[in-house]
Amino acid sequence: MRLAVFHADLERRGPGILLRDILRGEDDQVDAVVEVIAGADPDILLLLGVDWDAGLAAVSALSGRLAEAGSDFPYIFAPRPNAGRPSGVDLDGDGTWPEAQDAQGYGRFTGEGGMALLSRLPIDADAARDFSALLWRDLPGNGAEAVLTDEALEVARLSTMGIWDVPIVTDAGPFHVLAIHAGPPVFDGPEDRNGIRNEDETGFLVRYLDGWSPDGVPFDAEEFAVMGTLNVDPERGEGRRGALSALLSHDLVQDPQPVSETGGTATADWDDPQPGNLRVDYVLPSADVTVSDSGVLWDAPQAAAASRHRLVFVDVELGRD
Repeated sequence: MRLAVFHADLERRGPGILLRDILRGEDDQVDAVVEVIAGADPDILLLLGVDWDAGLAAVSALSGRLAEAGSDFPYIFAPRPNAGRPSGVDLDGDGTWPEAQDAQGYGRFTGEGGMALLSRLPIDADAARDFSALLWRDLPGNGAEAVLTDEALEVARLSTMGIWDVPIVTDAGPFHVLAIHAGPPVFDGPEDRNGIRNEDETGFLVRYLDGWSPDGVPFDAEEFAVMGTLNVDPERGEGRRGALSALLSHDLVQDPQPVSETGGTATADWDDPQPGNLRVDYVLPSADVTVSDSGVLWDAPQAAAASRHRLVFVDVELGRD
């Protein structure tokens, strides 16, 4: 089973524009995204940086284009993300409200740059758990009090975009995708509000794997994968690395460290010298599955035209003793 994460940079300047661009069939970037995904041919794809709408019209239209290209994903899971969701307060405390920065996750409109899980295998949506509404202050050991006003503490959510636990139905039993899109640890001030929040978003996953959950029901999946954009490199660039290090070294997780021939472990091609090429997109299977292959499609046809990020894939073999 091929697992893939791709931050496709399919954000547009307003609602409905992405759908228009997909349906017109004349957008070079959309064409490039389709070519990259079809070339990778994953079974399960976490697509990030794709504008969300209530009827899932845009991602459904994109799925239709992928089917035409030979990559059919009949199952889609994409609840409303936190991007652009109004918080009702001056969340960043700059005295100006409302702004894109005052939404639960940065967004000029609801769903800007959202996320969607596409699968060839059935998704058990009824059993999926969406933790995107968890208040930041309710995460054990959080850093919210150091950077938020009392007013913001009452409403601010932990997740910038979304955090999900989604079961996929396979012949070997349920396979869980722990999907996340953490916010960037930059675009703030010396208080490092975004850096602290980013680390706490990844820290949620560590605590969840350790048995904590917001509703008191512990995570108990036998086979799973953490998939998403964590927006921190293990060694380079900005960001707090404590939670990432804890996740990568967790007993329940293995890190295949996918590489490309020319980009190494990097998954995003940003301007040099800062921040440069960084590893920010991850597929981390559980320790009890067999990894048969992995890679980063750095030099794939149309990769650079599709996105600043590159598609990351990991092939796993399932089957319990």
